[in-house]
Amino acid sequence: MDLNTLIDLDRQLLLSLNGSGSLFVDGLAKTLTTAATWIPLYISLFYIVLKNNDSLRKVGMILACAALCVFLAGSLNDLFVKPTVMRWRPTHDEFIGQYVDVVNGYRGGKYGFFSSHAANTFSIAVFFSLLVRSKLLSITLFTWSLINCWTRLYLGVHFPGDIICGLCWGGVVGLIIMFIHYRVSIQKHYSNSYISSHYTKTGYQKSDIDIVVTVFLFTLFYAIIRACCYLYV
Repeated sequence: MDLNTLIDLDRQLLLSLNGSGSLFVDGLAKTLTTAATWIPLYISLFYIVLKNNDSLRKVGMILACAALCVFLAGSLNDLFVKPTVMRWRPTHDEFIGQYVDVVNGYRGGKYGFFSSHAANTFSIAVFFSLLVRSKLLSITLFTWSLINCWTRLYLGVHFPGDIICGLCWGGVVGLIIMFIHYRVSIQKHYSNSYISSHYTKTGYQKSDIDIVVTVFLFTLFYAIIRACCYLYV
């Protein structure tokens, strides 16, 4: 199978996933793809880091690692990869652009390879999952990342190939940054005192993780309410 065949398949798959004809789903996707929607989730992650680390040095290191995840996964992509590869987004594609279902005129920038939304969110999900070691938090963050990926496909601003490559790169970045954090951290070994039903293996209180999950669910509820408003605009 040659490259042109893969590209054609990518286009066909995108058209099958793009749009729905539902104003409610349009509003839901547009709300969930907006970075500002997820600010409460970012704050809740900052809260558990601040509450479960006993020095500003540890907190600063974790925040620096999270920022590095975003920089390596998304910012470098926007600055160098997209302008170099120059693969048109579906909404600008000369072959299928006219068939893409566009929501409220939103077409994104010119180039879409690879998806920074997918790379950013997945790198953060991988990093925090390895940092905290909570199955509940991991499920929440990976669901968050996949929701963001779905919105990019639904809105027609990325091909499935853009999403898959973004997820792969984000996963690699998250693993690398976690490795760096592990090597730099002064905590060579985790304390046995954390072997408890109230803490994760790395010392994070499970009750604090519940806060992140609750914020995530309330954010979804907010997105649903906003989507309902689209029906009456």
